[in-house]
Amino acid sequence: MTDDELMAEAIAEARLALAHDDVPVGALVAGPDGSVIARRHNERELTGDPTAHAEVLALRDAAAATGSWRLEGCTLVVTLEPCLMCGGAALNGRVGRIVYGAADMKAGACLSLYNICDDPRLNHRMDLTPGVMAGECAALLSDFFAELRTP
Repeated sequence: MTDDELMAEAIAEARLALAHDDVPVGALVAGPDGSVIARRHNERELTGDPTAHAEVLALRDAAAATGSWRLEGCTLVVTLEPCLMCGGAALNGRVGRIVYGAADMKAGACLSLYNICDDPRLNHRMDLTPGVMAGECAALLSDFFAELRTP
């Protein structure tokens, strides 16, 4: 699958978070062959768990599906630039590449505020493809927050 096709699936997953008033972020993990092995959306509001970000949940499911915490050769695709926790989880899982849609200027850890993907002080590096379908990803988030502010 292409990055655009994978991101379209991540966007569809993000929309599922709206059913339980979570911020609509979707993530998936594609295996080395490009097939989707895990997909999740934010569940912080649903579960009351501050670590229930889409990326962490998808990485957990991918590790369970592959039988290994080492996700070498896998790609994490997410609608919003991962935060430090999620970027760190991908790094610790030895993910090979991160693809994201919208940049996160307030908490982004893959390029905007930090660059956990290519920090020479760390023991692993990840390839990065930012801005895939960024407009659609950003609009999903903007619409969600605009609706929250509407009385």
